[in-house]
Amino acid sequence: MEVQVGVAKIKKYATSESGDTLEMIERPYGGISLVLADGQMSGRAAKAISNIVARKALSLLAEGVRDGAVARAAHDYLYLHRGGKVSATLNIVSMDLRSRTIVLSRNSHCPVFIHGPEGLLVLDTPSDPVGIYPRTKPVITEIPMRVGTCVIVFTDGVLSAGERTGELLDVRQLICGFLDEGVRPAQELADCILEAVLRIDQGRPSDDSSVLVVAITEEELSSQIRTLSIRFPIGI
Repeated sequence: MEVQVGVAKIKKYATSESGDTLEMIERPYGGISLVLADGQMSGRAAKAISNIVARKALSLLAEGVRDGAVARAAHDYLYLHRGGKVSATLNIVSMDLRSRTIVLSRNSHCPVFIHGPEGLLVLDTPSDPVGIYPRTKPVITEIPMRVGTCVIVFTDGVLSAGERTGELLDVRQLICGFLDEGVRPAQELADCILEAVLRIDQGRPSDDSSVLVVAITEEELSSQIRTLSIRFPIGI
């Protein structure tokens, strides 16, 4: 098997920077974890909040703490640090090689989509953001790591795309149309979703938008070389 990760993100129109933070870390017992945090509001203030949450999650994941406990600790840290006055959504997607499973930890009103051989599964159980309510805990889902599985996570800029123009984005239909013929490169799907956000928002995103796609595919090469590719535009 091969794990592919695709990410596409863009800041809210006319803001200084994105309030979304996405980070990756290798797990102590094998595999990787991806952390996607979306700070309250947008711009630099939101970025500061999402950085607090992401850094706390990364430090604990590196120490081998289980994902559910990591999400609770990130909540406790933000709640203490900001006095329960600011919030952030938090998603952790882990490829755990010890259990050979994908672990999904969700503190967000945005659903997570899982596309596999049996069709599309939508994880939309009500879940509170971190930082506001005491005793907040994540919604945890664990699925087998199988070829043909594709996990799609996104922030609320994708969910709210089109509100200004009155033409909401149907993310479910977009994903199904893209994957009906089988798993395709993760980056292609991430790009496809973000391009749809930009199109429906007429090139002016109404909120910070981030898309994370994890796909489990057949290994095409016998090589054990791992690769990572990043594209990071810098305005002049």
